[in-house]
Amino acid sequence: MPQEVDDLLREIDAAADPAIAEALARYFQVKPGGYGEGDQMIGVKLSTLRLILKPYLRTTLPLPAIEEALASPIHEHRLAILCLLADRATRAVKPRTANPADLTAIYDLYLRNTKYIDNWDLVDCSAPEIVGGQLLDHPRDPLYQLIASSNLWERRIALVATHKLIRAGETEDTFALAAMVLDDREDLIHKASGWMLREAGKHTAPTELLAFLDQHATRMPRTMLRYAIERLPAETRQHYLHLGK
Repeated sequence: MPQEVDDLLREIDAAADPAIAEALARYFQVKPGGYGEGDQMIGVKLSTLRLILKPYLRTTLPLPAIEEALASPIHEHRLAILCLLADRATRAVKPRTANPADLTAIYDLYLRNTKYIDNWDLVDCSAPEIVGGQLLDHPRDPLYQLIASSNLWERRIALVATHKLIRAGETEDTFALAAMVLDDREDLIHKASGWMLREAGKHTAPTELLAFLDQHATRMPRTMLRYAIERLPAETRQHYLHLGK
């Protein structure tokens, strides 16, 4: 890999802390049977990673080298690379730094490497800016392909990616995708869909959120429902909690 990416990974390794690694392994369920089973934590907090990343954020490191680093078995390596890509994707849609070709290349890299985006923090730091950013001006079919995946993390990518669309005033896909995971068995999908429903209602579509709840509250998993209604008035929250299962 080019020296710059090597430097980044070495700085992350130098910041490793075994005590933090143990705490992170518990938090991200790296235990047998946990959703993060098999991952390797070296013990670098996100706040520390962001400090390490600062000198790299406005560089244009070669995407092949970044893609190679994304395959690292170390969780913090992958998290740093995804934060780097998300920052680059954000700049690619800003008027003064617009670079649609770079965003498309990042998006394509991301979707062919979803097997390495295998925990909720990895999804949440990257999906809105990379997937959502690309799909702002493109057909949304990839979201519906991802939501139909047997892979938990691909389904979460589909949902969390809509955060970028919500902030742009577009909520139709959020409601459509949330309706498609009402019977999902994974709590992390319930949390993501409820979170996005709440954001849609808070930002641009309060009436649409209430309509969604009126139609689906009796079927919604409890976690999804609680997340979705979190910003509603207390009386309204109680109404939907009594309807929920």
